[in-house]
Amino acid sequence: MNQELLSQIGRTQRLEILNILKRTKGLSVNELVAKLGMSYMGIKQHCLTLERDGYLDTWRRPQKMGRPEMVYRLTRRTHDLFPCDSNDLTLQLLSSSKEIYGPNAPEKLLFHVFQRQTEALKARVNADTVEERAKELVKMRETEGFMSQVVTDDKDGGPQILECHSPIMNLLDEYPIIARFEQDMVEGVLATPVRREETRTSGLYECAFFFAL
Repeated sequence: MNQELLSQIGRTQRLEILNILKRTKGLSVNELVAKLGMSYMGIKQHCLTLERDGYLDTWRRPQKMGRPEMVYRLTRRTHDLFPCDSNDLTLQLLSSSKEIYGPNAPEKLLFHVFQRQTEALKARVNADTVEERAKELVKMRETEGFMSQVVTDDKDGGPQILECHSPIMNLLDEYPIIARFEQDMVEGVLATPVRREETRTSGLYECAFFFAL
């Protein structure tokens, strides 16, 4: 984690707000009050401070009736507060491989890495059904910092593994083919067809791997 950012944020309650918002598309002050058990004015003041310092922004969420509701969501500045496994050295190594071995070298290396990861995960997942395999995979991805969970509610588009953070975001930005490698990896572990959909809005990152039960 970025210690400078942590020192700027300061209070534990503010970190709790950021951690809760990380797993959502945004929450109102009342929703944060319900989750944290703090006073409305206390939450509101923390949100205003985080917004002033560039960690939150606001948008108006449409309601079925009445005026849209103002909700808080994370900005891109918060990304470094969450686990990050990749770093500049990794990018430099991939870039050097391109210079030494040709333009396809980084993709070949990444393909090999994800193949090895897939085989390692398949060896650790011991479950008979797709849903059970998904739950086991989620536990492993969670420990790696992907903030992963299984969602089976039809209103969310059907069964899926939903991830709210990518600790390899800088790699994903530099080498978009990683998205396909991730999909192939999850598909290999679940042993069923998988569709990957990624969403980025402000500081929101969501990656859903849809699968059939």
